[in-house]
Formats: sequence, C-alpha cells, structure tokens
Amino acid sequence: MHHQVNVFTGKVRNYEGSRPSAIAKVQVDGELALTELGLAGDEQAEKKIHGGPDRALCHYPREHYREWASAFPEQAERFVAPAFGENLSTEGLTEQNVYIGDIFHWGEALIQVTQPRSPCFKVNYHFAIHDLSSLMQESGRTGWLYRVIAPGNVSGDAPFELVSRCSDVSVYEAAAIAWHLPFDDEQYHRLLSAAGLSVSWARTMQKRRLSGKIESFAPRLWGRKA
Repeated sequence: MHHQVNVFTGKVRNYEGSRPSAIAKVQVDGELALTELGLAGDEQAEKKIHGGPDRALCHYPREHYREWASAFPEQAERFVAPAFGENLSTEGLTEQNVYIGDIFHWGEALIQVTQPRSPCFKVNYHFAIHDLSSLMQESGRTGWLYRVIAPGNVSGDAPFELVSRCSDVSVYEAAAIAWHLPFDDEQYHRLLSAAGLSVSWARTMQKRRLSGKIESFAPRLWGRKA
C-alpha cells in the first residue's frame, strides 16, 4: 500500500530563553538526497539526543494534530505539520500500525523504524504548553524515528510503502514498555529482540535487565519528570 508523504527539512535556529533547535521545518517539493545521516539540508541542534544513524528521520502522523488541536483550542492553529519538527508527515500510518524494524521503500531509498520518538522539552517551549512533551508520551502520540539502510533520492511524489515487517512490537507498544510499565524483564527482552531497535534503546533496556531497575536518570534520557 502506497502512502502519500509530505517532506520537511529545517536549519538550526536560536530561540530566546531556550537552546538552539531545528524544530522549525519547511516543506520541500521535488527530489532531494537521503543519506545515512538524513535528508539534504536538514540539521539537528543537539547531536547527543537528536540525529545520528539510528535517528536520521522523524515521522509524525498528521491525523494526531486534530486531537492536539481539540485538546488545546487556543493553540489549535499551530497544530499542523511540521509543528513537531518531523521530516515525514502522512495520513494512515500511526504508532499502532507501524512496528519496530519495519522497512519502508521510499523513492530510491530503504528506511527502517528504530524507536518511538522521545519528545524533548523543546516542544513545550515551542508551543508554550509546559507539559506537552509528557502528554505526547502519555498518549503514545510520539511519532517514530528511522535509520537509512539504503540511501538514494526521495521526494514527496515518490511511492512510500512497507516492504518488510521484522518484529511484532508496535511503536506504541515499545513506548509503553519503555515509559509506562513498571520494571518488566520479560517485556524488556521482547523489545530487545525486536529487529532494528536503535542502539540507544537496546542499551537502555539491557542496562535495566542487568541492574534490575529503571534508571534514575530517566528525565535526561526521556524528557520526563522522575
């Protein structure tokens, strides 16, 4: 099944009272290059928590914006793509029907789902809603990230379709296991076994299994209060 995708890229900008961010993105029409590090012309401000091979692209379901707009009517007009800094925007793909390890064929490229997006505090600042990043996590409306397993030229006009399903863990379930369940060794093992899981998530799940507890530095890692 083909999905129509809108494509966005952004440059790092300074924000008064907050840290530099590339959350403000603009739509790109026509063909552009996708490499292992992301789309040509796209930047990330904080390389430790954004970007890198496992987080080369961010995808956010466009239909979620309707739910955010009804929850925050005063900011409703701001809840449109790419308000969460996403590179890809679609209708019909959500955290419930996209799975860790899913491989999509897009134009000349192949991309693989690696993890749910861990919303950072910058979305709170961007919308002037103090707990929006927490609400994104709690609702499961986080979006997800990709690695690029075969680079190539892509565009909003190019077909975007699922070609391989490699695990039985949906993006929604992965977020629930990592953020919402109490310590659960069996579920961590299940998530670790999901082909394609990002290195940073695999490391966190394995550390939990070794230590027998959820790490206390969670706020820095996940952007939520301990």
